[in-house]
Amino acid sequence: MNMMSRTELTHLPADHPPVKFGKVGVLLANLGTPDNYDYWSMRRYLNEFLSDRRVIDYSPWLWQPLLQLVILTKRPFSSGEAYKSIWNMEANESPLATITKDQTAKMTDTLKALYGDQVVVDYCMRYGNPSTKSKVDALVAQGCTKILFFPLYPHYAGATSATANDRFFRSLMDLKWQPTVRTVDPYFEHPLYIEALAQSVERAYADIEDRPDVLVASYHGVPKRYLMEGDPYHCQCQKTSRLLRERLGWDKSEIVTTFQSRFGPEEWLQPYTVEEVARLAETGKKRIAVIAPAFSADCIETLEEINEEIQESFEHAGGEQFTYIPCLNDDDAHIKALSKIVEDNLVGWVSPRT
Repeated sequence: MNMMSRTELTHLPADHPPVKFGKVGVLLANLGTPDNYDYWSMRRYLNEFLSDRRVIDYSPWLWQPLLQLVILTKRPFSSGEAYKSIWNMEANESPLATITKDQTAKMTDTLKALYGDQVVVDYCMRYGNPSTKSKVDALVAQGCTKILFFPLYPHYAGATSATANDRFFRSLMDLKWQPTVRTVDPYFEHPLYIEALAQSVERAYADIEDRPDVLVASYHGVPKRYLMEGDPYHCQCQKTSRLLRERLGWDKSEIVTTFQSRFGPEEWLQPYTVEEVARLAETGKKRIAVIAPAFSADCIETLEEINEEIQESFEHAGGEQFTYIPCLNDDDAHIKALSKIVEDNLVGWVSPRT
């Protein structure tokens, strides 16, 4: 067989097995979702998530007994109840699954208009289903000899972007004919991403009769130790907040950066959202809005944690008006930003139709 170029394999022997090739795949990746909110579905999901050494980097000899014998006997119940409170009952899936499907559908339409049938768009989850490996295999089966892997995290962190990339590259290990691959850089400062965030804030504020005193930009937290060890996540979050404030033309006092979803005993990035919103209420900031720029789609951390635990903390401390600004989800400005990022990363691989 002539192996000079994959695009040159146009003449094959009659008895050669069928080969599809020549397409470019775009694989969007998000964190993950349990298959359901029952105990065993939650346990499988949490076990995969909390066994990831990128997420919990304690020694397995210490961590796994605690995880298997203590945490996974109790937490699936409480996490299942939290998921049940936000579950998309009609589609029988989590909101993250629904939104990621919607994003993929819109990205497919946008990129098809640019590239025709040359580009195939799909999505996967780092934990749970559809798995990264299953979607890599599916793209290869469709003839994708090049794959752009796009973790839907604006900000790089070892526990998000890096572990998604790890899983992607492991998915290539069993392939006889590996595709050429690229991964997408974090896009925390991309002008179209900042613009989409700003537009979402402006729309939300236009619908609020009494303007919030403060906009809380709540990012998912990581242990402070990760920052000290070189993870750039904290700095990238701070830059997003600054760029958003500058685009809105606001004073520094009108936006505050916080971190949520702390887990375990060690110190995480501060200030903690749940404590900061209470402090704001106690110091006279009775009206706040909360946005979650690190999440590309609404999920358990936004729909349940922000809208319940964090809101309760604010109101218990005397807060009067709490507004949650949804994630960018499948908003047109968000899809425009993501599509532009994909287009820039496909340069040299495929050209837009003229």
